[in-house]
Amino acid sequence: MNTLDLTPLYRNSIGFDRLASLLNNAYTSDSASSTGYPPYNIEVLEEDRYAITLAIAGFDQSDVSLSTEKGILTVRGEKTKSEQSNYLHQGIANRTFERKFNLADHVEVTQADLNNGLLTISLKREIPEAMKPKTVAINQGHNGSVQGTRDNLQNQAA
Repeated sequence: MNTLDLTPLYRNSIGFDRLASLLNNAYTSDSASSTGYPPYNIEVLEEDRYAITLAIAGFDQSDVSLSTEKGILTVRGEKTKSEQSNYLHQGIANRTFERKFNLADHVEVTQADLNNGLLTISLKREIPEAMKPKTVAINQGHNGSVQGTRDNLQNQAA
Protein backbone atom coordinates (compact mmCIF):
# COMPACT_ATOMS: atom_id res chain seq x y z
CA MET A 1 0.00 0.00 0.00
CA ASN A 2 1.69 3.19 -1.19
CA THR A 3 -1.02 5.77 -0.50
CA LEU A 4 -3.75 6.32 2.02
CA ASP A 5 -7.26 7.26 0.87
CA LEU A 6 -8.43 10.18 2.98
CA THR A 7 -11.54 10.97 0.93
CA PRO A 8 -13.90 10.46 3.92
CA LEU A 9 -11.89 13.05 5.87
CA TYR A 10 -12.36 15.64 3.12
CA ARG A 11 -16.15 15.29 3.19
CA ASN A 12 -16.57 17.15 6.44
CA SER A 13 -13.19 18.69 7.24
CA ILE A 14 -11.49 21.76 5.92
CA GLY A 15 -7.82 22.63 6.12
CA PHE A 16 -6.38 19.16 6.70
CA ASP A 17 -4.44 19.11 3.43
CA ARG A 18 -1.12 19.20 5.25
CA LEU A 19 -2.14 16.25 7.41
CA ALA A 20 -2.94 14.25 4.29
CA SER A 21 0.41 15.05 2.71
CA LEU A 22 2.22 14.11 5.94
CA LEU A 23 0.50 10.73 6.01
CA ASN A 24 1.20 10.10 2.35
CA ASN A 25 4.86 11.04 2.83
CA ALA A 26 5.08 8.62 5.74
CA TYR A 27 4.00 5.79 3.46
CA THR A 28 6.39 6.66 0.68
CA SER A 29 10.07 6.25 1.37
CA ASP A 30 12.84 8.13 -0.35
CA SER A 31 16.32 6.70 -0.68
CA ALA A 32 17.92 9.18 1.72
CA SER A 33 15.75 8.33 4.70
CA SER A 34 15.47 4.60 4.04
CA THR A 35 19.20 4.06 4.57
CA GLY A 36 18.97 5.07 8.22
CA TYR A 37 21.99 7.33 7.91
CA PRO A 38 22.71 9.35 9.91
CA PRO A 39 21.04 8.00 13.04
CA TYR A 40 19.13 10.56 15.10
CA ASN A 41 17.12 11.13 18.28
CA ILE A 42 14.12 13.39 18.81
CA GLU A 43 13.76 14.53 22.40
CA VAL A 44 11.06 16.46 24.26
CA LEU A 45 12.83 18.85 26.63
CA GLU A 46 9.83 20.78 27.95
CA GLU A 47 6.22 21.25 26.91
CA ASP A 48 7.12 23.50 23.97
CA ARG A 49 10.83 22.72 23.50
CA TYR A 50 12.36 19.89 21.48
CA ALA A 51 15.78 18.75 20.31
CA ILE A 52 16.88 16.67 17.35
CA THR A 53 20.33 15.10 17.67
CA LEU A 54 22.06 13.59 14.65
CA ALA A 55 25.23 11.48 14.87
CA ILE A 56 27.45 12.89 12.12
CA ALA A 57 30.94 11.81 13.11
CA GLY A 58 33.62 13.11 10.79
CA PHE A 59 31.61 16.06 9.50
CA ASP A 60 32.76 19.60 10.14
CA GLN A 61 30.49 22.62 10.61
CA SER A 62 31.26 23.73 7.05
CA ASP A 63 30.11 20.34 5.69
CA VAL A 64 26.58 20.59 7.13
CA SER A 65 23.69 22.87 6.19
CA LEU A 66 20.25 23.36 7.73
CA SER A 67 17.23 24.93 6.06
CA THR A 68 13.52 25.24 6.72
CA GLU A 69 10.89 25.70 4.06
CA LYS A 70 7.12 25.20 4.27
CA GLY A 71 7.29 23.40 7.60
CA ILE A 72 10.09 21.02 6.62
CA LEU A 73 13.49 21.09 8.29
CA THR A 74 16.18 19.75 5.98
CA VAL A 75 19.64 18.75 7.22
CA ARG A 76 22.23 18.11 4.51
CA GLY A 77 25.78 16.91 4.87
CA GLU A 78 28.38 16.75 2.15
CA LYS A 79 31.95 15.91 2.95
CA THR A 80 34.43 18.06 1.12
CA LYS A 81 36.73 16.07 -1.11
CA SER A 82 40.14 15.64 0.40
CA GLU A 83 43.14 13.62 -0.54
CA GLN A 84 42.37 9.93 -0.84
CA SER A 85 43.60 7.75 1.97
CA ASN A 86 44.45 4.10 1.65
CA TYR A 87 42.11 2.44 4.17
CA LEU A 88 42.30 -1.18 5.20
CA HIS A 89 38.80 -0.72 6.67
CA GLN A 90 36.58 2.36 6.56
CA GLY A 91 33.76 2.06 9.09
CA ILE A 92 33.10 5.76 9.60
CA ALA A 93 30.56 6.83 7.01
CA ASN A 94 31.52 10.10 5.38
CA ARG A 95 28.94 9.91 2.63
CA THR A 96 26.56 12.66 1.60
CA PHE A 97 23.24 12.63 3.46
CA GLU A 98 19.95 14.47 3.63
CA ARG A 99 17.41 14.14 6.43
CA LYS A 100 14.01 15.85 6.43
CA PHE A 101 11.83 16.48 9.44
CA ASN A 102 8.23 17.74 9.27
CA LEU A 103 7.66 20.56 11.73
CA ALA A 104 4.28 21.30 13.28
CA ASP A 105 2.74 24.73 12.91
CA HIS A 106 4.57 27.44 14.87
CA VAL A 107 7.64 25.26 15.57
CA GLU A 108 10.82 27.17 14.83
CA VAL A 109 14.50 26.24 14.88
CA THR A 110 16.19 28.30 17.58
CA GLN A 111 19.81 27.10 17.31
CA ALA A 112 22.10 24.30 16.19
CA ASP A 113 25.28 23.08 17.85
CA LEU A 114 27.92 20.63 16.60
CA ASN A 115 29.89 19.06 19.42
CA ASN A 116 31.83 15.76 19.52
CA GLY A 117 30.25 14.52 16.29
CA LEU A 118 26.68 15.20 17.43
CA LEU A 119 24.59 17.88 15.74
CA THR A 120 21.92 19.11 18.13
CA ILE A 121 19.09 21.21 16.69
CA SER A 122 16.96 23.08 19.22
CA LEU A 123 13.31 23.70 18.39
CA LYS A 124 10.65 25.75 20.12
CA ARG A 125 6.92 26.03 19.54
CA GLU A 126 5.79 29.63 19.86
CA ILE A 127 2.06 30.10 19.45
CA PRO A 128 1.17 33.64 18.33
CA GLU A 129 -0.72 35.77 20.83
CA ALA A 130 -3.74 35.92 18.51
CA MET A 131 -4.07 32.12 18.61
CA LYS A 132 -3.74 31.66 22.36
CA PRO A 133 -6.91 30.97 24.35
CA LYS A 134 -8.62 34.06 25.70
CA THR A 135 -10.86 34.49 28.69
CA VAL A 136 -14.00 36.48 28.02
CA ALA A 137 -15.51 38.36 30.94
CA ILE A 138 -19.21 37.84 31.55
CA ASN A 139 -20.96 41.07 32.49
CA GLN A 140 -23.80 41.03 34.94
CA GLY A 141 -26.42 43.33 33.51
CA HIS A 142 -30.11 44.08 33.87
CA ASN A 143 -32.62 41.37 33.29
CA GLY A 144 -34.02 41.80 29.83
CA SER A 145 -31.13 43.97 28.64
CA VAL A 146 -31.39 42.41 25.19
CA GLN A 147 -35.11 43.19 25.13
CA GLY A 148 -34.38 46.76 26.25
CA THR A 149 -31.95 47.18 23.38
CA ARG A 150 -34.58 45.90 20.93
CA ASP A 151 -37.14 48.36 22.30
CA ASN A 152 -34.67 51.25 21.91
CA LEU A 153 -33.97 50.29 18.29
CA GLN A 154 -37.68 50.11 17.51
CA ASN A 155 -38.30 53.53 19.11
CA GLN A 156 -35.44 55.05 17.09
CA ALA A 157 -36.83 53.60 13.85
CA ALA A 158 -40.32 55.02 14.49
